[in-house]
Amino acid sequence: MKFLDQPPRFLFFTGKGGVGKTSIACATAIQLAAAGQRVLLVSTDPASNVGQVFGITIGNQITAIPSVARLSALEIDPQAAAQAYRDRIVGPVRGKLPDSVVKGIEEQLSGACTTEIAAFDEFTALLIDSALTHDFEHIIFDTAPTGHTIRMLQLPGAWSGFLEDGKGDASCLGPLAGLEKQRTQYKAAVDALADPARTRLVLVARAQASTLREAARTHDELAGIGLSKQFLVINGVFPSDEVAQDPLATAIRRREQAALTVLPAALLALPTDQIPLKAFDLVGLDALRQLLTSSAPVAADVRHREAAGRGDPEWRARDMDYRASLAMTELAEPGSLTAPSLSQLVDEIAADGHGLVMLMGKGGVGKTTLAAAVAVQLAHRGLSVHLTTSDPAAHLLETLHGTLEHLTVSRIDPHEVTERYRAQVLAAKGAKLDAAGRALLEEDLRSPCTEEIAVFQAFSRIIREAGQKFVVMDTAPTGHTLLLLDATGAYHRDIARQMEASKMHFTTPMMQLQDPKQTKVLLVTLAETTPVLEAANLQADLQRAGIAPWAWVINNSVAATSMTAPLTSPLLRQRARNELREIEAVASRHAQRYALVPLLQDEPVGVERLLQLAANPSTKTLTPKEI
Repeated sequence: MKFLDQPPRFLFFTGKGGVGKTSIACATAIQLAAAGQRVLLVSTDPASNVGQVFGITIGNQITAIPSVARLSALEIDPQAAAQAYRDRIVGPVRGKLPDSVVKGIEEQLSGACTTEIAAFDEFTALLIDSALTHDFEHIIFDTAPTGHTIRMLQLPGAWSGFLEDGKGDASCLGPLAGLEKQRTQYKAAVDALADPARTRLVLVARAQASTLREAARTHDELAGIGLSKQFLVINGVFPSDEVAQDPLATAIRRREQAALTVLPAALLALPTDQIPLKAFDLVGLDALRQLLTSSAPVAADVRHREAAGRGDPEWRARDMDYRASLAMTELAEPGSLTAPSLSQLVDEIAADGHGLVMLMGKGGVGKTTLAAAVAVQLAHRGLSVHLTTSDPAAHLLETLHGTLEHLTVSRIDPHEVTERYRAQVLAAKGAKLDAAGRALLEEDLRSPCTEEIAVFQAFSRIIREAGQKFVVMDTAPTGHTLLLLDATGAYHRDIARQMEASKMHFTTPMMQLQDPKQTKVLLVTLAETTPVLEAANLQADLQRAGIAPWAWVINNSVAATSMTAPLTSPLLRQRARNELREIEAVASRHAQRYALVPLLQDEPVGVERLLQLAANPSTKTLTPKEI
């Protein structure tokens, strides 16, 4: 592998959600540790699953991986980091100031801006020479999906400039408190990131036009901030020897090779590796050791026993669930596991006449495509629909590739809504100020936290439309959506506190999200171990916030495709059989209702294919013997 040739101390794996960054980062860490290097594996993704991959609980502290000598891991937990950050600021004044004042400070520190700053603070500490990291010869970063990673890598320069210009006492006073003393650390972090002798960026993509375009954009943006030493890894490439006499395999291979033939110019000059698609889920050490090799597949039950055997109670429970699921699937009578279509869910949604439909889930599971499919189905029924996204990396217009009566499309662009918010505030407040006051207001509005307010306001405006029409929202990947919901919750608590004495009726965006008559949340996943477990964790997070997911959608299912197109490729048949365990787990334990969306031979782009995606052509049941 070219990206592993003489690796520097810092390696970053970045790319669009769902392309396999975590698996490749973990496999790289294992390989370097096996070569005798001391390695620290770090996740900066708010929805990290590094612990799930290794089958242990890691969390927000450096933790040795018991089964891999010389390997440790750390998951930067944004929520835990933010709480520790708040405690450092609020602790000294608690008991010295009135409770109402302390509560106001805590509310000021409850938003996503504080969370981002706190996580960034921990991130930069790993890029400098310190007692925390001096024992490690390599530090590998499994980063969050592209948009968040770009923001994270820009922050050292952005915050350094913000502090240098003396703007730390503007509207972000609460979140920025204490950053002044970190100037030296941020400068060292910027230097480390820009030094190719110390830092290597590995762009991870799939052999798909959309993810390759995203990788090209990432390449340009990273090069623009001085990160020029980049490599490209194209993951999950369908093997040529699996194609013979299998229409689905032939279509997948043809589609991938067509995308690779027109590789964006920005990527052509990069050292490039290809990793073939495997027949097994990348969970457990045996699977990870084989990811960067051409070894034979690993039996699924061996991997799960390995994960459960490390003494972690959560994974022992997961293994018991897995075994029960496997037993039920293998012994199931025909008719016990059906495949309801997305169109059936849309029929239920359409009956309400209007409302908010939010698609949530891990990056790369197909939320954008499914949001477009739901919106197209509703509009096709003659209903008024507004399709929108809060994902900075979303490509709704590319997915629709056309127009449809009754359907409008928009995007919450952080840059655009922030500029609009600044202009509105300047027009409303600036007109009454003198030159000095207006200059101070303009400085205040240049603070990084202004974006948080602007995005939340745009989000709130859009969901209000759901009282009159259908609003279908393609959300950002899991962790970033939860940060937006944090801001929504903070606003709700603030309004509730203000209105408590007046006894007046009020409705906040959070109350609308919690009302199942107004909002239906669809959790999107793949029929694979890690995505299903992550969707279950997201469901638990939402339920703690008082939001009950309405349905699950299992996307890109090879097992569903096999119902109408017999598979001859051994790799596809094995992947289809593996899916049945996870489909059964969703159907019997996680979801009140669910839909199964097949993997199509043609990429689901354009209105006609999106309509086709929503309706399974058969109601035949799924059984292992028939795959």
